[in-house]
Amino acid sequence: MSGHEVDLDGGERATFRPAGPLRGELTPPADKSISHRAAIIGAIADGPTRVSNFLDSDDTRSTLSAVAGLGAMVNPEPLNAMPEEFTIEGVGPTGPRSLGRIDVGNAGTLMRLLPGWLAGCDGGLWRMNGDASIQKRPVDRIAIPLREMGAEIEVTNDRFPPIRIDGKHLKGITYQLPVASAQVKSCVLLAGLNAEGPTTVIEPVATRDHTEVMLAAAGAEIVREPGRVTINPGAALKLDEVEVPADISSAAFFLVAASIVEGSEVVIDRVGVNPTRTGIIDILKRMGADIELEEQAGAEGEPIARITVRSAPLTGTRIEGAEIPLAIDELPIIALAACFAEGETVIADAEELKAKESDRIAIVVGALAGFGAKIEAREDGMRILGTGGLKGGQVDSHGDHRIAMLGAVAGIASSAGVTVEGMDAAAVSYPTFQQDLARLVS
Repeated sequence: MSGHEVDLDGGERATFRPAGPLRGELTPPADKSISHRAAIIGAIADGPTRVSNFLDSDDTRSTLSAVAGLGAMVNPEPLNAMPEEFTIEGVGPTGPRSLGRIDVGNAGTLMRLLPGWLAGCDGGLWRMNGDASIQKRPVDRIAIPLREMGAEIEVTNDRFPPIRIDGKHLKGITYQLPVASAQVKSCVLLAGLNAEGPTTVIEPVATRDHTEVMLAAAGAEIVREPGRVTINPGAALKLDEVEVPADISSAAFFLVAASIVEGSEVVIDRVGVNPTRTGIIDILKRMGADIELEEQAGAEGEPIARITVRSAPLTGTRIEGAEIPLAIDELPIIALAACFAEGETVIADAEELKAKESDRIAIVVGALAGFGAKIEAREDGMRILGTGGLKGGQVDSHGDHRIAMLGAVAGIASSAGVTVEGMDAAAVSYPTFQQDLARLVS
């Protein structure tokens, strides 16, 4: 293929050579956050939920497997290929089977959301664990509010998986998040479904609201005010249909690639543009990116757009405060864009990056420095002095899908290419990433 060469070794190593402009159209995989929530809330609801365009990835299959083990019927079952549409027959808010062991694989969203539901299912007993990466990701942040509600939760060293959940009768609370986290907020709201009295979560800054949108669509009594959300228990839940849009976090790699590779023009179709997820677009536009959105008809509550991005010169910026939760998963690829910009970019207030699939501050700074970037780690983020380009080199994904895809984009935009060890990690959220990238540069 022209200007682009991928060398594979058992799916684990890939080399991405400098490439010419990216041109063409693509629809990224379905949104991972919404797919997880469709499976979990579909299982909690009474009766069938029809789900279309569900993400086929390792993480989301773990979630489907978990809810099926809890008694929800998935029809047809996703055996080899994920069906374009399937039905989840829910067990109701208090109906999950006492399964014993739940393997979450690498699915951090599953590990942090599901305990909220199970903790309030009186009489059930579950043990949740996952792979080596999951066992390094803190879960004390969900254990603390759940215990305050009356849950019986045990975690390793009071901080890490595995989690043991002994279902109990819960009471509603008002909980102030110490750090903005959509996953912790969602966990507490799901626990509120089975609690006695209202449960309120107060956020320091706004985070993604897919859980609130979907619970409201299912009939839950959700009250949303600036900086807080309250759920009142007792409402009958029925989630008829969920259409999952394309994932803006997956689209982000092509938004940046097309922005920094000269002469590029890429159209990305059917992308979810929920305002709590579009920080990547706002930040890139502020840096000078040429990005246009055309609204498309979409699922109830979740706006969808067709996005056109063309290459453009970028300048550095400052990313901090309320903007961080709106782009938390995209900060690694934004850091790459900053290397190709002119001037200084500072990412601050982003300590949450340390609690992702890897310590993304350390890994991103190490990787980009290895490619020739002028970059330094800070306790809450990083500082980048853009030089207009990168030489290239080698990076280990450390099993983190976003680091793997960052390496690939860096490779095609660099002067010497990048070899990614552990490229197969991309399958967690974007199984066809390499094929889509190769098609756009061919």
